Parts: sequence; C-alpha cells; structure tokens
Amino acid sequence: MRTRFSHSSASQSGLAWQRLLIILAATAALLVLLLAMAAALIYPNLPSIDNLTDYQPRQPLRVYTADGQLMGEFGAERRHYLPLKDIPKRMQDALLAIEDTGFYEHGGLYYPGIARAALANLFSSRSQGASTITQQLARDLYLTKKKLYTRKFVEMMLALKIESQLSKQQILEVYMNQIYLGQRAYGFEAAAAAYFGKSLKELSIAETAMLAGLPQNPYYANPISNFQRATRRQLIVLERMHDTGLISPEDYAAAKAEKLHIRSAQDPRLHAEYAAEMARAVVHAQYGDEAYSRGLKVYTTLVAEQQQAAYKALRKTLMEYERRKPYRGPEGHVDLPGDAAEQDAAITQALAEHPDQDELRAAVVTQASPAKVLASLQSGEDLVITGEGLRSVQAALSDKARSELRIRSGSIIRVLRGAPSKAEPQGAWLITQAPEAEGALVALEPGSGRVHALVGGFDFARNQFNHVTQAWRQPGSSFKPIVYSSALELGVSPATLVNDAPFVAGDWEPKNYDGTFDGPMTVRQALARSKNMVTIRVLEQLGPQRAKAWAGRFGLDQDKQPDNLTLALGSGSVTPLQMASAYAVFANGGHALKPLIITRITDAKGVPLFEAEAPAISEDNRAIPERNAFVMSSLLQEVARSGTAARAQASLRRPDIYGKTGTTNDAVDAWFAGYQPSLAAVVWIGYDNPRSLGDRETGGGMALPAWIDFMSVALKGVPVAEIAPPTEGLVRPEGGDWSFEEFAGEAGIRFIGLDAAASSPPASAPGI
Repeated sequence: MRTRFSHSSASQSGLAWQRLLIILAATAALLVLLLAMAAALIYPNLPSIDNLTDYQPRQPLRVYTADGQLMGEFGAERRHYLPLKDIPKRMQDALLAIEDTGFYEHGGLYYPGIARAALANLFSSRSQGASTITQQLARDLYLTKKKLYTRKFVEMMLALKIESQLSKQQILEVYMNQIYLGQRAYGFEAAAAAYFGKSLKELSIAETAMLAGLPQNPYYANPISNFQRATRRQLIVLERMHDTGLISPEDYAAAKAEKLHIRSAQDPRLHAEYAAEMARAVVHAQYGDEAYSRGLKVYTTLVAEQQQAAYKALRKTLMEYERRKPYRGPEGHVDLPGDAAEQDAAITQALAEHPDQDELRAAVVTQASPAKVLASLQSGEDLVITGEGLRSVQAALSDKARSELRIRSGSIIRVLRGAPSKAEPQGAWLITQAPEAEGALVALEPGSGRVHALVGGFDFARNQFNHVTQAWRQPGSSFKPIVYSSALELGVSPATLVNDAPFVAGDWEPKNYDGTFDGPMTVRQALARSKNMVTIRVLEQLGPQRAKAWAGRFGLDQDKQPDNLTLALGSGSVTPLQMASAYAVFANGGHALKPLIITRITDAKGVPLFEAEAPAISEDNRAIPERNAFVMSSLLQEVARSGTAARAQASLRRPDIYGKTGTTNDAVDAWFAGYQPSLAAVVWIGYDNPRSLGDRETGGGMALPAWIDFMSVALKGVPVAEIAPPTEGLVRPEGGDWSFEEFAGEAGIRFIGLDAAASSPPASAPGI
C-alpha cells in the first residue's frame, strides 16, 4: 500500500527544512560572531611572548671533568639547548611526521583537524585533540593541560600570536628544546642522553623514532618504565615516516627489526658524585638557586679515566673485604604470591625499595636450597646461582639457620658478578652483601695540586658523607714520615741507629705491630718495617711540639695533633685529602700547594664567569727544604721496595713508587699514602662509627691493594721517573746512606736510645 503526500504537505516539509537551515546558519553566524568578539576581547590580553622571542630556557648546572666528560647535573629540568641547525634533520622530520605534517604550511592552526576533532568530540565520550606544534608550545609555556574548551580557545589565539611574531624555524627550535619527554628530560638532546646515553646526532632511525613518539604522552610511552608501549608508539612513527617518504622501505624494515638498548642504572657511566657535589656546593654558595636554572658549566681538574679507576678500585677493595666477613642475612623479605603476574608485581615493588648500587644488584629469591638459589632482578632477569656463588652464604641456606640469617623464597639479597672465566665469560653470579665499612681515595698532581680523582665513599646514593674531605681519622703509621722529616733537620739521618726495644711511659706501654723487638736498627730499616718503638724514640728526641709545628708545614691541622709521644703513632686527626697534599710535598721537592678542583665556570653560552689561578711551585710556597724532601722520598722508596708496602713496586713493576702504610690501634683505620713523582694518592678504609676492621686487617692488606689497582691505570704509559738528588746540601759516603752536609760524620745524631758500645748495626741493615 502506497502512502500519498499532498502538494500541501510537501510544501510544508520543504518550508520546515528551509527554516532549519536558516536557524543553523543563524546559529553558525552567531557562533562566529561570538567567537570573533571573544577573540577581539581575548587577543589583546594574551600574555606577552617576549620570553619566546628572546628564549632563555631553564638549563641545569652541569659539572665536567678536565677532559669534558659530564660528572653531574643539578636542577629540576634536564635540558641541553641545541640551535635548530644542530638538531639532525632526521629528528625534525620524524617529529613533524607524527605530530604536525603540515607545520610549514599552516599559520598555527590546522582547520581540517580542528573540525574533525570537534565532530569526534560531539559523538564520542573520548576527547580528541588537534593541536599543531605551535599550539602544543603555547599550551606548554602558558596554559594548563586541563581539557577545557575555554582553554583550547585561548590556546588557539596564542598559537596565532606566536606565528605572527616568530618564524617557523624559531618555533620548532624552541619546541624541540622545551618539550618534556620524561625522565626529567626537557628537549630532545636531553632525552637522547637520558634514554640512550648518546647525543641526537648519534641516534639510529629506530632510536630517533622512539624519541619522536614521546611528546604525545611521555608518561605513558616512557621506554624505561613501559618499553612495550613505547615500542608500539615507535612503530607508528616509523610507519608514518615510511608513508611520507622520509625513509626508504629498506630503512623502514631495518628500523623495525633493530633491537634498542635503553639506558639503565647498570650501563657504564662516570661515577664522580662526591666531587660533583663539592662543585655544586661552591657554585650554589656563589649564585644561589639561580645556579640550577642558568645553564652554568663547571669544569674541574678530574681526569675521567683516573676517576673511574679510583671508583672501581675502592669498591673492589670494600666488596672483597665484605666477602671475608660473616654473612649478616638478607636485607628484607617479601611474601611471593602463587600467581606469576602477581609475583612479578610483588618483586618489582620490593626491589624499588632496595635500589641497585651500580654493579652490586638487589634480587629477590624465588627458590633456595644449599646447592642452588634462583633469584630475580629488577630488570626481570632470572638468575641461577650455584657453587662458588654460594660459598659465603652456606650457613644462611641451612634449614637450621636463624630466621634473620636464613635465605629463603622471598628474601631480598645482594648479588654481584664474579671474575670472568672460560665457562662464564661475563662472570658467574655471587651472593654477597653491601659493605658496612667505608673508604676514600683521592689523587692529585704534586706539581700543581690539581685533583685527578676523588671518591668519597662506597656509594653516594647510600651515604653522602664525603670521607675524602669530612672524615677526620687517625693516620696511624702513615704519619711517621712527618716525624722523620722533622728529625732530619736536627741531625737524624737514614743511617742513624735507634734501639727497637720496649718503651714504657707511665701507664703507656706501646708495642710494635708484630709484637717483637729487634734491637738496634737504622732509621731506614725502621721506617721500612714500620717499627713503633723507633719512631717513639725519635719523637722523644725531637719533642712533640716541634713535630706538631712541622706537620703544620704540610697543611695538617696542628690543633688536631696531640702534645705527647702518641703523636709518633699517628694518634692525631687528619682527612685523606690533607694526607694526599702532605705526601705531595715530598713528591714535588718540598712545596705545599692547596688542592685545586674547580678551574673554570661559564654561563650557558660558554662565556667565562670564573677562572682559577693554577697553583705553581715557587719559593713562596716552600714547606720543607728540597734535600729533606729527597731524603724522605729515598726512605719511602725503601718502604715500597722492601718494607710493609713492598707489594707496591712488585705489582706495578717500576722503582719510582714511594709510600707508607698506616694501621691504627686495633685496626680501626687502614691507610696507604704514596706517590709517583707525577701523582700522589691516598686510600683510607674504616667504619663511620669507629671499630676494628679485624685482627688481621692492615693498611698494607686493605688500602694498598686499592692504591695499586688505581695506580696501574693512572700510571699506564707514564715513563719511569725516580726523584733525583738536589745538587747541593747532601752528602753520601761511598757505600753509605744520605745525610745533610752540616750533619755529616760526627756532627749528626748517630745513635738514639743506645750506648756507643752497643751501637753496631745489624749486618742486614740496608744502606749500611
């Protein structure tokens, strides 16, 4: 059955449509009029964009080594400003391909995109954006990110204003340096460093696409926190680059197949946190909080290779010491659910509270027995630990172990890779524990005071106390050369005979380290073998006050040295940096130079703000006579050749090594202070709350190995250069030892604590 419409009803229907169109047109016109009026009212009141026309981005304080390696960054925003001409074209193209393909054609707004987004937002509960690069920049600099229509309108007005006053190149340059990309990185150059440890110009197509995908949502698509999401976004960028002809089909296929390595805490990087913090404190004191946003650059005296060697050497010594100590038990425990996904989440959450300490990794045990332990790292890697890797924790794997000691499923432990082998080229995993003991290693150039390496503790994230500069500790026997140096000026010589016999002063009855007494011996012998009784008798002859004053010449704090004979055994207080500077006096021929760390500070554009005057050797900074420094070097060379530090010359296989071990009472502090003429270095090991390191621990057994490991790198390629005697002021009889000219023969002190009749030296005395 057909329905018939009369002519009258058809006319009425057409009239209705006409009315509807008129209403829509009127509404549109009214809307346009309202928008125009709003624009007329809002545009003049838009914020000034002077900060864009003269763009001064917030850039962090950066600290560098002498050879240009970054040591540290300080500031809320990590940003490394690059002019557009220095940003690779491929990076620019990748960004525009995914964010704004018509950037160079539109005037700030892409109207088809706006219309499409408006229609989509009318018929969908999910809002859709249509922001150009210019709009994104306007929002980032001037507006909130709340999705409001009023804010969107102001954003559009701002975009038009920006386009009217800046060129496209200026807009893109500011955007690519300003936009937040996750990991505290602002701008693409900072993001390249944060995610890949590279500069933009070093990135592959695949890495470039990964960065280009970040602006849309750097939290959602962060490759460190969610690699899968970031990869999905990266593939969209690559597809867009391919579709727009920016990359060839071959490059597209290769980029999709490339396996990306996202930077992690375990990647090799320079560890100089303690020195960087020292530089930060100095700059902040000068410039206040502006130091963290002006892009200041601080250049230090540190040498990157030596700094890294010092870091590794100290950590190795402390971790090897810890492996000799009884296992104290896991760091914590987490209950592991049965469901695999829930178990992964529980492990991730537990390890977030126990961060890795560089190569000393935190892991959660998933299965434990006396023969095998399975564990999982924060990265998701599963470990199987057997054999030697369990040796130090066997007691903790027993069912009879105390609850606080026992390793079981859910235990949070520390693991470390052992030495490489044929079976395990990367080294097998070992269960260990974070060291309780601390340490310090500092090295400086004797001729200038320039600090080449400074490690203030095992791990800066764990303990920010800088033991190089802040730890006042007893130097023990490493102080003895100061005593002997002072004694030389009164007529004592390396050949002076001193009685190594029991010494009693009231209630004080000191002993030699080995508990034995060997009778008459030369000063050279006594220092080489670190004989306490000999040093005490020399100081008794000298007087503590004279020795204290002499120590002041080396830069040691006189007020922190005792007024009694215990000074001979290093019972005062010094810092490792002071000791390094003191030994540098012997190395450089007798001059006391202040340590230098900061050489230059510039602004973000490289304009110098400060330049240090490099210390130079002169008679104005002479601390002791050159002949005194030479004779002491001769004695300290003997220590490193045949004495308590004989391992030094033997391991490094060179004769130009000088130094002295130091071990305090009950082995509370372990030291080695030494030098080669081009570099003086000191190592200290001890607990923050002083206690014994152990009955068998000594400076030669603990501090010296770290010193040797460091020096083996620092002296690589450095020619042998033994210290030559000065041209005047010294005499050396044929077959005898050195002495000062005015004290030669009968004029010098020949015996201490001996009768002339009992003064014949042992046949084995070196240099006699």
